[in-house]
Amino acid sequence: MGIPVTGVKPGNTTVTINSKTSPNISKKVPVTVKSRNLLAYGPASANALTVTVAQDGSLDFDSGTESVPLYKGVRWELDVPEGIVGVPLILSYTGDVPGTLVIGLYANANSLGGVYQGKNNTAITIPKGTTRVELRISRGGVTAGSVSGNLKIQLELGNTAHDWMRPDNTSLRGGAVN
Repeated sequence: MGIPVTGVKPGNTTVTINSKTSPNISKKVPVTVKSRNLLAYGPASANALTVTVAQDGSLDFDSGTESVPLYKGVRWELDVPEGIVGVPLILSYTGDVPGTLVIGLYANANSLGGVYQGKNNTAITIPKGTTRVELRISRGGVTAGSVSGNLKIQLELGNTAHDWMRPDNTSLRGGAVN
C-alpha cells in the first residue's frame, strides 16, 4: 500500500503521518518532491543557435544576426524515466517561439511529435523498448532569419498540460541536430 503525495514545487520537505486508530503515533518522513516536467536540458550551441538556461530554469535561445540553417538546431539526449514507456504523455511549451522553431521529441531518429507556433499540447507515446529519446529545437519552415526568445518546455504524464515546472536537471549538455 502506498501513500500518494503530490507536491506543489520540487524540493525537500517532510510528510507527517498520523495514525487514525492510535492518536499518539505519528511519524515524520523526509521526501524529495520531483518535478512533473520529465525533460532534462542545459546549455547548448550548434548550427548558429545558442541556448542557455535562464534563472528560472527556462531556456533562452539566440542566433544573433545569423540564420539558423533549415532543419538544424540543438538537441539533448535523455534517458527515458522508468514507467513512462507506452503511456500517454503531453509535450507543451509557453514562451516566445518564432514561427520557424520546432520543438520535437525523437526516438531512434523518428519524430514522436512536436510543438511550434500555432501547435501546442501534442500527445506523445514513447514506443516500447525505447531507452533514450532526444529533445530537439530546430528551425523548420522556409523563412530564413535570426531567432531569439525564451521557452518553457514541458513533457509530463497524462493528456493535459499543466503550468510549467522547472525540470529537475537543467545542466545536461546539448549538441547539434545534424
